[in-house]
Amino acid sequence: MKQSQLFMPTLREIPADAEVKSHQLLLKAGYIRPVTAGMFAYLPLAKRVLNKIEAIIREEMDAVDANEMLVPEVLPAELWERSGRYATYGQDLYKFKNRQDRDFILGPTHEETFTELFANDVKSYKKLPLLVYQIQAKFRDEGRPRFGLLRTREFIMKDAYSFSADQAGLDAAFTKMEVAYVKIFDRIGIDYRVIVGDAGAMGGSDSKEFSAPAAAGEDTIVYSDQSEYAANLEMAKDAYVRLENPQEGQELAELQKIDTPNAKTIAELAELLDEDPAQLVKTIMVITPDQDLVAVVTTGDFEVNLVKVQNHLGYPEVELADEGLVKETVGASFGSLGPVGLPENVQLLVDERAADLLNFAAGANEDGKHLLNVNWGRDVELADDQVADFRTAKEGDLSVDGKGKLQFTKGIEIGHIFKLGTKYSKALGAQVLDENGRNTDMIMGSYGIGVSRLLAAIAEQKSDDKGLVWPASVAPFDVHLVPINLKDDGQAKVTAELEASLTDQGLEVLVDDRKERPGVKFADADLIGLPIRITIGKKAGEGIVEVTVRGTQSEFEMRISEVNESIAVLLDGQEDAQ
Repeated sequence: MKQSQLFMPTLREIPADAEVKSHQLLLKAGYIRPVTAGMFAYLPLAKRVLNKIEAIIREEMDAVDANEMLVPEVLPAELWERSGRYATYGQDLYKFKNRQDRDFILGPTHEETFTELFANDVKSYKKLPLLVYQIQAKFRDEGRPRFGLLRTREFIMKDAYSFSADQAGLDAAFTKMEVAYVKIFDRIGIDYRVIVGDAGAMGGSDSKEFSAPAAAGEDTIVYSDQSEYAANLEMAKDAYVRLENPQEGQELAELQKIDTPNAKTIAELAELLDEDPAQLVKTIMVITPDQDLVAVVTTGDFEVNLVKVQNHLGYPEVELADEGLVKETVGASFGSLGPVGLPENVQLLVDERAADLLNFAAGANEDGKHLLNVNWGRDVELADDQVADFRTAKEGDLSVDGKGKLQFTKGIEIGHIFKLGTKYSKALGAQVLDENGRNTDMIMGSYGIGVSRLLAAIAEQKSDDKGLVWPASVAPFDVHLVPINLKDDGQAKVTAELEASLTDQGLEVLVDDRKERPGVKFADADLIGLPIRITIGKKAGEGIVEVTVRGTQSEFEMRISEVNESIAVLLDGQEDAQ
């Protein structure tokens, strides 16, 4: 490819609205351009990277006998109404009507579509298990698209689905896909962690995320500094073990009510009582999709984790309750809430750390008042099913596996695998006859990779102060030939010979044939980040060129006769180092 013929509009200045490194570099190096907020055009260099990512995905999907398909991006709303997600997915769902006044959506994901296809065409367990997948654009009406390709309204995704007749089939498919994902991300050359994740709006049980550590990440990865344990912040656990009988042999002090007009926060209450926040409790009110109020109690040194609450309750999401509704129902405002004397229509959940406290302070459910010496059982009935881990893990706590301390880092979600179970097959009537001739629901798994997100995640990790540094496996071209002066017959001849010989051995070559100063050529070469640059300069007549390895910025002279063999070795070495 001649660079003079390549649509690669580089920029000298970073656009003001580009907040994160990947957005800045991909714009500056001419890889992407915005069309409207949250929607991007992938220019030729980016498309070449995407093609290579997709090729790796296809090869690894083929290796696990997954069938590639393609289904519509525009879907009838009736499918999502049958699964229930049309009402529950939220404002991110693009909805519209056609000329016949039928409701449609732009698909953000395709569980319903694939389930409907299998419901119609697979009737016997003998046809299962099966894996299917597609690579296509998805749509999400983000309220505030930002961070370039990391939060967009249109994005490219690989979504795969497994259909099995029994749990063993699902478990096997899940394991098979996890192994395939590890191979995919290893081959791409990105740094990542496999972490325990939350299924969220997807539904299902077991869930693992593949997250790429990066400063621009919107997720927080919690990991042990001495083991393989890792989870996202919503699911992370510490190693706390409940006490067997915390009240045994202890004196339960008399319950007291005190005035606390200036203590509306844990910090203020701790100062007033001269007490450690870990020995106090806070009570947070949440509301479910059924409009039920739930009081969640934690110790004062932790925050309530809404994802753990919603998973415990079995809802796709819960929200913090409105203070007006809480005041009307409980009789007190935020800052004075507690577990004692809650109305019968308010459900109580207690974090396990708080459930082990003795003689603790809590809001009195009267504005400006708190209770001292509250005790479970005596002052508040508490059943085992009301107690669980409802707190957000803290950095520095002991890891749940007992090995090492919890550490936090930012990460970009690049893949996610779920065991969906029968959530969608039940709703959409996807059943098969089992070996006993009885109808049974197909058991499903869902497996996604953010293809366009990978473009940004790689750019976040693989770059320096000069520009992008693509892993050899996904770089838009393998070799960048940069002749200093093509008017020089010797340089022109060597350039043409190298282009032909490198291309003949299967390498993709970009030739900078532009009439630009050497400084401009070198700056652009560093910016777009191809793995190997070969500079053809004054020594070309002596049979010598200069080779630069982009990842290490190492430079050395090489005889032209050695180039073909040496470049292949250098590229292989870069892939091995990823």
